Amino acid sequence: MATRPGQQDYVDGMIEVIADRQEPGVAQAKALAYRVRRLAHRLETEIKRDLAPHGIELWELELLACLIRTEPEHRLSAGALMTQLQLTSGAVTNRVTKMERNGWVVRDFDPGDRRSVLVTLTPAGEQRAMEVFGVKSETEQALLSSLDSSAQRRLNDDLRTLLLALEGPG
Repeated sequence: MATRPGQQDYVDGMIEVIADRQEPGVAQAKALAYRVRRLAHRLETEIKRDLAPHGIELWELELLACLIRTEPEHRLSAGALMTQLQLTSGAVTNRVTKMERNGWVVRDFDPGDRRSVLVTLTPAGEQRAMEVFGVKSETEQALLSSLDSSAQRRLNDDLRTLLLALEGPG
């Protein structure tokens, strides 16, 4: 769905109300922050809705994806999962415990450091992730389809620049 010249979204209306009380750069940054948050919320809500009939939560799929990407062992330390998923150690522990009950991961002590826990993807976990990855991809593609591929590429590049400035290289 293409936008028409002069067409405004919800954020434009909000910014219009406060723009005269803000410096121009502040209003612009605020509008961008609102749009990024609204888009992230919309993406997460839609993906969760589309995954629900498949009996898997978004956080479960994201954790499985972290492990799948670590070839060939499909194993990460709990600390690495904390970093990649941007979670606390308690949250990682709770999530891994739930996934262990599903048979999707196993936990072992790191033989090189008994204080560290390694989380390994099981064949059942890999199979489960592969069954539903397409659902998430289809939802993302559908929600972002109003931007053509060159617009998506530009937005990706701009957001990468911003994240590199905030987080540093991956």
